[in-house]
Amino acid sequence: MRVALTIAGSDSSGGAGIQADLKTFQAHGVFGTSAITAVTVQNTRRVAAVQELEPAIVRDQILCLFEDLQIHAVKIGMVSSIGLIEAVAEALEQVARPPVVLDPVMISKSGYPLLAPEACQAMIARLFPLAEVVTPNIHETQVLVGRPIQTVAEMRQAATEIRDLGAAKVVVKGGHLGDAAATDVLYDGRDFKELSRQRVDSRHTHGTGCTFSSAVAANLALGKNFFEAVDRAKQYITEAIARAPGIGQGHGPVQHFYALYDAAGLKVD
Repeated sequence: MRVALTIAGSDSSGGAGIQADLKTFQAHGVFGTSAITAVTVQNTRRVAAVQELEPAIVRDQILCLFEDLQIHAVKIGMVSSIGLIEAVAEALEQVARPPVVLDPVMISKSGYPLLAPEACQAMIARLFPLAEVVTPNIHETQVLVGRPIQTVAEMRQAATEIRDLGAAKVVVKGGHLGDAAATDVLYDGRDFKELSRQRVDSRHTHGTGCTFSSAVAANLALGKNFFEAVDRAKQYITEAIARAPGIGQGHGPVQHFYALYDAAGLKVD
């Protein structure tokens, strides 16, 4: 069985972070393991507090897993401080590293900062060179390139600049542009590809970035190439949003297991 590792924070509401990542891996038939970087106090409406783990504990979680398991892909999510970034980089530099998908988490849906401002450059310097794929959304892309992004053409230019920061491949996610179609720009250093899906009108989008990047990692673990992995992840997250269970008073979670429910003949109200 293929195995993936998520390195991210825990979401007490179950819709994002480690919880979303493990659900996504399992939905793809990939066994999920985890290295937790932080514990959050949150629900679908807000993030109230974050408690980071000690960097040495995060590092040792990763190394302990690689000692025992053959891991076929790694997803990195919330690493909110320089200490955590250094710990993750130090661990991944010591192992036979599979493809790494980096979701540069900077802010929550409710607006809570999840990356210290001084840590952004550390993330670029230490984690981008280790990443096979980086998956920033529009807001994160604007921070990375230092200017507004309003068109697909500007997304393409930004993708080249982000790749120049050290990542092998880039997915600039266009869901926050607000167009009728949600268009992502993929760039592997040579070719561009645009993936568009009709926007799903829903407030239940908690954890979509975590879920998408984990779906990319799961598909890489399954042996798919970059473009196919992202295409399949795009299909998965679009359907997961459309089938959201409607939980919570704020930005509710998506339905990670829609295909499994369908296969079992289960209808969830």
